[in-house]
Amino acid sequence: MLGPFSIDTYLPAFTGIAKSIGATPVEMQQTLSAYLFGFAVMNLFHGALSDSLGRRPVVLWGVALFTLASAGCALSQSIGQLVFFRAVQGMSAGAGIVVSRAVIRDMFPPADAQRVMSQVTIYFGVAPAVAPIVGGFLFIHADWHSIFWFLTLVGVVLWALNYKLLPETLHPSQKQPLNFRNLMRGYRELGSSPRFLMLALASGIPFNGMFLYVLSAPVFLGEILRLGPGQFFWFFVLTIGGIMSGAWISGRRAGNMKPKHQIRNGFVVMIGVSLLNLVLNLLFTPTAWWALFPIAIYAFGWALMVPVVTLLVLDLVPERRGMASSMQACIGSLANALVAGVIAPLVMHSAVALAVASTLMMSVGVLAWMWVKPRVT
Repeated sequence: MLGPFSIDTYLPAFTGIAKSIGATPVEMQQTLSAYLFGFAVMNLFHGALSDSLGRRPVVLWGVALFTLASAGCALSQSIGQLVFFRAVQGMSAGAGIVVSRAVIRDMFPPADAQRVMSQVTIYFGVAPAVAPIVGGFLFIHADWHSIFWFLTLVGVVLWALNYKLLPETLHPSQKQPLNFRNLMRGYRELGSSPRFLMLALASGIPFNGMFLYVLSAPVFLGEILRLGPGQFFWFFVLTIGGIMSGAWISGRRAGNMKPKHQIRNGFVVMIGVSLLNLVLNLLFTPTAWWALFPIAIYAFGWALMVPVVTLLVLDLVPERRGMASSMQACIGSLANALVAGVIAPLVMHSAVALAVASTLMMSVGVLAWMWVKPRVT
């Protein structure tokens, strides 16, 4: 959860940080872009390195570097320093989310892996929704530095727990040679596989149909729905509830329902609620009593199908699960960066535009799954 959690934790303090270090809004936006760019680029390598060096060392070094970068953010005295340390944060934060998927598949057969992946999905989906609440609380009751000191503390605790509890799950016989030619061959094979690319799009792009509303929360909730800051929590409670219930049902269905059927059910939920959300926003002025529920139901549908799609990605190349997880995460984080930097600022001031953008992102996932479904055994 560290990667998505760290994206949004400091967003409520944007204005306060800018005033404190004399930064412009454009310069502050660079702190987010630097994080997302570093996150996306390094996601390509975390899993590949874990295929060669082992899962445990990559996780421990990633968390250690994240912890140091968080302290650097807290101590930053200028926008240049903050942009640099946010970039380092992004480069290191993805190690856990990438490698954890490979660890799960290393340890468990498919049905059990789906149950565990569903639990991980809860943390992954809840993190960006909870993060602004935590960051806002710290900013109001302390200052913006406390947000990054909190992330430093989280890093220390996670490093200690992983050092004590995380086993090495990659068998020595499965280690890949660590050389440039072998890496490039693996990237080329995965990157040229339409099946892999379509599965990665099916799992990564629909998430942004929900993530778009999280990124737009201050405008969507405050200006469009006219909620006070003390009422924002309803949006996050409902969204988190959707993710948790969808992931829980996904785990319960593991081994009892065909993976294709479970993915289909998740997409059916997202299609239905996306179209309903679009029609309601076209016909009525959005109000909080109904406008928040479609987002929560969408989150339910996403959490229902994404653990299954992720396992299909990992099982495409059992000998390179780390690399497959890396490239899947890279595609997803590049989409997140595009949504955060380009799409959200364009559509956040209109409920109809938000609904249209969310529906289009979901549609990309549906089309990708429709293409790859007949080719999945």
